[in-house]
Amino acid sequence: MPAVPPGEIEIVTISLHEASVGVFVPYLGNLSSLLDKASAHAEARNIDSAVVLNMRLSPTMYNLKQQVGEAKRHAIVACALLAGRAPHTFADTEPDIPELQSRISATIDFVQGLPREEIENAADKEVAFTFKNGTQRNFTGKSLLLTFSAPQFFFHVTTAYDILRHAGVDLVKKDFLGQPR
Repeated sequence: MPAVPPGEIEIVTISLHEASVGVFVPYLGNLSSLLDKASAHAEARNIDSAVVLNMRLSPTMYNLKQQVGEAKRHAIVACALLAGRAPHTFADTEPDIPELQSRISATIDFVQGLPREEIENAADKEVAFTFKNGTQRNFTGKSLLLTFSAPQFFFHVTTAYDILRHAGVDLVKKDFLGQPR
């Protein structure tokens, strides 16, 4: 690739598929690995894993189980809206760590199974995100991903990591980031 002459601007592009599925999938995998470490930590210390799943950083924040649920929800809903498909749903049950990992795996399968071309062409498509309380907010596909869903996703994955660190699970930044890609 030729160098950009001084004073000229190089345009760099990234596809919506790369910015959504390509980002969500590896971090969902990392989140599942964090849960492996949480399970091992609980087992080694004879702590009921339900105690770990119900931990939170503050009384008004979601617990670990909800943080994981919200991370996967934002990945599913964003990718489904971009692809023009109905989002994958899960049973309304209280998941344990293996069930959360199964749901993460199902989320990865769902987003990877969506049509790449539909996601790629969704930048200017009007989409409506529906909140849990039923209210909706309209976005373009690009604004949904870049200003709402990706930040929400990373907030919840980061908070899950932070809860586990706070609980004494032996984690380092690499556990959050995973292998460079």
